[in-house]
Amino acid sequence: MKAITIAEPYRIEVVDLPMPEVREGEALLRILYCGICGADVASFTGNQPFTTYPRIPGHEFSAQIVSIPENDRGLKAGDVVTCNPYFNCGNCYACKKGLVNACVDNQTMGVQRDGAFCEYIAMPISRIIPGRGLSARELAMIEPFSISQHALSRATVKPGDKLLITGAGPIGLFALLAAKVRGAEVTVSDVLDGRLEVARKFGADHVVNARAENAKEQLAEIAEGRGFDVCVEACGQSVTFLTCIEQAAQGANLILIGNGKTDTTFLHSILLKKELNVFGSRNAYTRDFESLIALAAEGKLDILSMVSAVYEAEDAPAAFDALVHNDGSLEKVLLRFADPV
Repeated sequence: MKAITIAEPYRIEVVDLPMPEVREGEALLRILYCGICGADVASFTGNQPFTTYPRIPGHEFSAQIVSIPENDRGLKAGDVVTCNPYFNCGNCYACKKGLVNACVDNQTMGVQRDGAFCEYIAMPISRIIPGRGLSARELAMIEPFSISQHALSRATVKPGDKLLITGAGPIGLFALLAAKVRGAEVTVSDVLDGRLEVARKFGADHVVNARAENAKEQLAEIAEGRGFDVCVEACGQSVTFLTCIEQAAQGANLILIGNGKTDTTFLHSILLKKELNVFGSRNAYTRDFESLIALAAEGKLDILSMVSAVYEAEDAPAAFDALVHNDGSLEKVLLRFADPV
């Protein structure tokens, strides 16, 4: 089979590999569409600390079942599905508490282990998630959406809450959609006007360019001087985390999705004075995938409008290059490996 590997930073190769070995309790899947995640781009540029090379990237994907043993899930050959790509050990303290998304030996496909940028994969049946009639392209979008869905489930978000999202990249936009489903009044802040226009298209009630001279004043006015009830940090930057702390109301919930790579220095007493609740969020649960698929199947989510471009799998180098030089106009980019048969 053909597979796409990152041989080393900035070098992508299309290679021939043996078909995957299918073990007991696994199914053989034919890959259909894959999304390119920011983690994949970081692996490509050499900025992903958990990646070793060569590595097959990819954990946002849809697939069609080629063969599968008899199972109690009702899954059968021909089904179009997606999968939970976060492998956990099952033995650590986090796993035994049910926090499988925070396993101390977490292995995410495409990062700590090979991913889905290939024609076929073997997948444990327990990790396969039925597609409920969604298209292959829609199902390839479920995993990144699940990150934001899980994040917003970490804290209470009520109808009418004033909610601030710092960062209008894909994860921030998915957080916007998840917040709107919950009935929040959503403000999105970013440094790129193009991304803020996309946020408006996706239903943001207010947008603020963080580089504007009066950005703080704009945010304060939107929050009616009281601060935001919920602040979602979706950049992983020190400045956006500090913005969330500053703009939070007393007793507010802060949800951290962005994976920070630099230290953040602040006077922690502000957390005490405002009695803030700070929630970290990592990966997602299978139930987050399932809840999103159910909402999309009911027509309550327009996932495909997030897709900016679709490249053929063999054009992966061009797709990665476009994302490395993204000026903010690209949201989600998909690779097409095959269409369902």
